[in-house]
This record gives sequence, structure tokens and C-alpha cells, in this order.
Amino acid sequence: MQEKDLIISQIQMIKNLLIMVTCSFLFISIVVILFSGKIIMNPLSKLIKNAKLIAAGEDSEVQMIKKENAKSEIDELIDAFNAMTTGLKENLNEVTRQKKQIETLLLHMTDGIVAFNMEGVIIHINPAATRMLKITSKDQTFKEVFENLKIDINMEKEIYLENWTTTEKKVDIDGKYINMFFAPFKDENDRPAGIMVLAQDITEHVKLDNMRKEFVADVSHELKTPLTSIMGYTETLLESEYDKELQEKFLNVINSEAVRMTKLVSDLLTLSKYDNKKMNWEKTEFDLGELVKECEQNLKIEAEKKNQKVECFVTAEVPLVYADRDGIERVVLNILSNSIKYTNEGGNIKIYVGFVYTDAYIKIIDNGIGIPEKDLSRIFERFYRVDKARTRAMGGTGLGLSIAKEILDNNDGRIDIKSIPQKGTEVVITIPTCQNNKSHI
Repeated sequence: MQEKDLIISQIQMIKNLLIMVTCSFLFISIVVILFSGKIIMNPLSKLIKNAKLIAAGEDSEVQMIKKENAKSEIDELIDAFNAMTTGLKENLNEVTRQKKQIETLLLHMTDGIVAFNMEGVIIHINPAATRMLKITSKDQTFKEVFENLKIDINMEKEIYLENWTTTEKKVDIDGKYINMFFAPFKDENDRPAGIMVLAQDITEHVKLDNMRKEFVADVSHELKTPLTSIMGYTETLLESEYDKELQEKFLNVINSEAVRMTKLVSDLLTLSKYDNKKMNWEKTEFDLGELVKECEQNLKIEAEKKNQKVECFVTAEVPLVYADRDGIERVVLNILSNSIKYTNEGGNIKIYVGFVYTDAYIKIIDNGIGIPEKDLSRIFERFYRVDKARTRAMGGTGLGLSIAKEILDNNDGRIDIKSIPQKGTEVVITIPTCQNNKSHI
């Protein structure tokens, strides 16, 4: 609603600017006419009167006086013409300046503006409108423009509506969502003069809205699944008596689902803190190679369970990095645990730590199942999973990579992922070294 009010106010502002220029021109014209009538006609009347007296045959002395007066009247007339010319020039310059201001405003607006007269012919269009609505030199009328866009709208109906308002239309043009507002405008006599169209590219808004809807749906689903499982096993335990072994089995399932739900809520709270800028980053200097080796040791048991070979290589003399140590540790653990999860038994995982110029890097390479190319562009989206069933079965929330990217973004770092299905994945994490962050010292 606020967005619509803003659009309407923009249209009204443009209308007001056009009306202001028109009224200014009319006012200046009236002033010039009145001014010229008073200043020019008075000496001209006197000049005609004196000419008649001279023609009547007065004596030479009187005629001499009349001639002098006539000369004076002519000088006054010339001065009046000069003053009028100067004033008119200044006023016209002011109108031209205002006109150029409006043209510049419309030219550089990111929103498209198209104005049609009462005959439906384009009288003004800015580059943004030409680009958004795909208008060519052949499209010169209201009907041609909107028939090409397959929009059913009648210009006369919009202009002669009883209640003057704006009509809103949304259209998909080559994958871009364009929102259009149609607003009739009037001339200085308050009569219909045409219709104005404001076009806005709302593609990003639509994408964000879709992401929001997907996010809500995903959260609901992710919470509903473990809750349903917990409720089912709890009700089963309450309804009948089972031996201790079966009760223990049910309770383990309940506990597992509760842990999974707790992790999900924790990840959501973490992302919420990032989104609301409420995370306190405690940036310090630390040895990245040492951190990576610690993470490798923490996940050693997981790798051994799958008989995987994990190797870590640290380039000598890697400069200290300046970032939030706990945050970077979380990123490394997330990426390394993903490599272990999605690499088959007996697979190989290699970790390299080094530096290039003023950035340190961590490169994690595995020969796991890989990621299809079509999914690579979306893997940092919240709740996005390449294989939903498999990820959920492994206890993933679909938020790990989103959190990792948020952490790196807030620590001036970067993450890049390359992958080939059934061959493996390469993840490169870069973090600024202390040499690149001298300002913190």
C-alpha cells in the first residue's frame, strides 16, 4: 500500500511540474501583454495626438514644441520596447529552465514515464519506459504499445472514469515483472488532456516476495516434520505398555527429532541476528592454519567412520588473519562436515591453507557426489537443498551454507564453490589477512 501511495505521489509530482510550467507560461504572457499595453500604448497615443495637432497647421513655435514632445514620446516608446524585450527574454529563459529541469528529471528517472494525448499519440517518453516496455519507433499510439504487451486496457474508459483514480496493471515482459499505473491528467482549464503511464521494474520485489513465501513454507514444513514424529511416538508410548528396549528405541527417535528441531531454531535465530545486525563480531588476529587443523581433528571420528582419507596442507608462513574466530570456525566446520557427509566411503578429502597477495584462503576438495550445475547458483539460498530427502535424512537444516556466507560477508571474506556431479566439489574460502586490515590496528 505504501508503495502504491509512493507511485501515485510521483505521478502527482510530475503532473504538478507540468501544470506549473504551463501556468508560469500563461502568467508571464498575461503580464507581458498588460505591461506592454500600458507602457507602449500611452506614449503611442500621445504621439498620434501630437501628430494630429501638427497636421492641423499650428504656428511654427508650437509645432516645434510638439515635435520635441513627439521625439520624447518616440524615445519613451523605444525604451518601452527595449524593457519589454528584456523582460520577455528573461521570462522565456525562466520557462525554458523549468522545462529543461523537468526533461532532465524524466530522462534520468529509473521509472518509465509515457504520456499520451487525447488522440492516444505519445507526446513524451523517457528512456526507462522505452527500455522496460520494449517500445520501438513503430509504436506511436496507446493502442499499439499495449496491444504488443497483450494488456487489455481502454484509454477512453480510463480518462472518462467518474472517479479520477489510477489503474494498476502487472505484466511479465521477457522475465521481468513490470508494474504500471495509468493516471489521466487535465489541462489548465480542468479538461481531460490525456493519460500518463508510470512503469516500475518490480522484478526484485517479486523475487523477494517469492523467497519470503518459500521461506515461511519451508520453516513450517521443517518444524512440522519433527513435531509430527515426536507426537506420533509419544502417543504410541502413552497408549500401550512396551518393553524397555522398544521404549528406549522410541525415546531415541523423539530425542533425535528434538535435537534436529533445536538445531533448526538455533540456525534461524542466528540468521535473524545477522539480518537485524544484532550480531557482535569479535574480530581478532589468529592463525588460520591452526584453526583449520583443529576443525580437522574435531571431525576426524566422522571421517574415520566412513573410512575416508582427510589430508591437510598448510603453506609455510601464512599471515595472521583478522576476523571473528568463532564465526570462521563455524564456516570451516560446516564446509568440512558437508564434504564428509556427501563423499562416499573410502573417499578422499584434501584441505589446503595458503595466501595470495593480501588474502588467506582455505581450499577444500573432495571426490564426493558433487552438485549439478543448475543448483550451484542457488545453494546459498535458505532451505535450498540439492537432494532434500538425503539432506533431511542426514540431519541437515538447509541453512548451513546461508549462515556460512553471512559470516564471511560480515568478515569481508568470500566463498566460491565449483562442482562436477559424481566427480567432486571444490570450495574456496578467502579471508583478509592483517596486512589487508591495517585500519584495525
